[in-house]
Order: sequence, then C-alpha cells, then structure tokens
Amino acid sequence: MAKRALVSVSDKAGVVEFCKSLVKNDYEIISTGGTYKLLKENGVGAIEIDEVTKFPECFEGRVKTLNPYIHGGILHKRDKHKEEAEKLGVEGIDLVCVNLYPFKETIERTDDFDEIIENIDIGGPTMVRSAAKNFNDVIIVTDSNDYDKVIDALKNNKNTLEFRRDLMIKAFEHTANYDSMIANYMNGRFNNGFGDYQFITGKKSFQTRYGENP
Repeated sequence: MAKRALVSVSDKAGVVEFCKSLVKNDYEIISTGGTYKLLKENGVGAIEIDEVTKFPECFEGRVKTLNPYIHGGILHKRDKHKEEAEKLGVEGIDLVCVNLYPFKETIERTDDFDEIIENIDIGGPTMVRSAAKNFNDVIIVTDSNDYDKVIDALKNNKNTLEFRRDLMIKAFEHTANYDSMIANYMNGRFNNGFGDYQFITGKKSFQTRYGENP
C-alpha cells in the first residue's frame, strides 16, 4: 500500500523533482493550490486537498488544510490509534513537506498591512508542528535543501528515528523563527519596537572548536 505525502510549499524550488522521486518510492502525493497546479503541469500525479478533506477551500484560501482528515492523518499514532483512525475513515499521512508564506519577503517589499496580514501562514505552521510532534511516524520536510537527503533515506533504508528527529528539530526551529519574526514586526509597527517580549534569532554560521571564541 502506497504511503502518502502532503506537499504544500510557497518556495517551489526543486519541488517537482522531489515529488517525482517520492512517487518512484511509492508515495501518493496530496497537494494544495499553486503547488498542486505546478505538479499537474509537470506530469506529477497528485490528489487535490479537498478530495481528502471532503470540504472546499474557502474564505479566499484562508482555510484549506485545517481539517481532521489532514491533522488526524498526520497526528495519529500508528501503533496505538490505528483502529480509531480506521473507524473515523482517517488515512495516514506519512510525510509532510511544507514551507511557509513569505512573510519576511512581504514586509521587505511593502508596507500594505492588509497584504502583510494575508502573508501570515496559519495552516502551514500547524501542519509542520503536527508532523514534527509525530516524528515517530512522520517525516517533516521544511527545507528544499533536504530533498535529496530525504529521498536518499527512503531509497537506502536510512529513514530512522534519529533521521526523523533531526528533521523534527529543524521544523520547530523553522516555526519558532517564523513566529518570532511576526511578533517582532508587530511590536515594531505598533509598540515602538518593544512589547512584553523581544525575540532574537540567528543562524549558525559554523561550528567552533571547544574553547574557541572567534
């Protein structure tokens, strides 16, 4: 029986080849909106999200993945909740590939608050966090630079708990950085730069040796 991958990305670099490789590794693709359209245009078989949710995308795209068939599929424990999932008609989602609405790029490009608000992702972080929480059973992919590594793991029996755990940590870093950026922006716009919290995030450039302070 084919496993299922949910793929919904704002940054579409490399996603077509990634999904083609997933299909070759016996994954069925579920997708949304622009990602679904791109995959179909490039000959990748995919199921549109509302076939799974049994509910149409609505409210100008604000609600499309917030649904028990999606989050139940991601979050149920395969060793403990299988019978309940079958009773509810929930099928497992075994890989989630999501990156988020481009909030940073939007605030750099425009001061239009309505447009900025629409580029705050809700469903994306929820799916990322669901998949990361259930890393025991689900692969979470948030970085296109990891596509080759994930395919290699699937092809060469490297899809270990430790492998999924590393992706889980990266996923929570991804959503934490995203939410910190939004909170800092809102405080900058409305609270002269400071609310109750100010968040400082950064990315490691390189690993220093013990005792080394460059």
